[in-house]
Amino acid sequence: MSATEIIQLTPDRFSDFIDLVFALAEYEKLDAPNAAAVERLYKDAFSKNPRYEAFLAFNGGKPAGYAIIFETYSSFLAKPTLYLEDLFVLEECRGLGVGGVLFNHVKQIGAQRGCGRMDWQVLDWNKIAIDFYKHKNATWLKEWHTYRITF
Repeated sequence: MSATEIIQLTPDRFSDFIDLVFALAEYEKLDAPNAAAVERLYKDAFSKNPRYEAFLAFNGGKPAGYAIIFETYSSFLAKPTLYLEDLFVLEECRGLGVGGVLFNHVKQIGAQRGCGRMDWQVLDWNKIAIDFYKHKNATWLKEWHTYRITF
């Protein structure tokens, strides 16, 4: 097993990040971000007030996965919630511990920032991810339904 290194996204690693985002789109059978979306991803990561943070996982010196996080807020806990937007590991790197290291890294960030919890969503067909999160002692919130309005 190769050592996994986690780094925060930097402008010089943005192309690695976008390659991984495109790989996630392919895995989920979704359209990859278009050129305008890629520009927004760059601007939103590196603006004065970034809209999200991203972390890249490297295994054996090669890009292996990424995570995107941002904070929301819980009025009942009166604490921030760390929201995990994406956690993705390339297929050839699964089973090497990369996902666990990446997940633990963002979980530790939430704890260090005083977040009351970390939330994320999993597609119902993604048994690999569901099993991974069960292994991490995550709780499926059956009583909550996700709704969306698209603008």
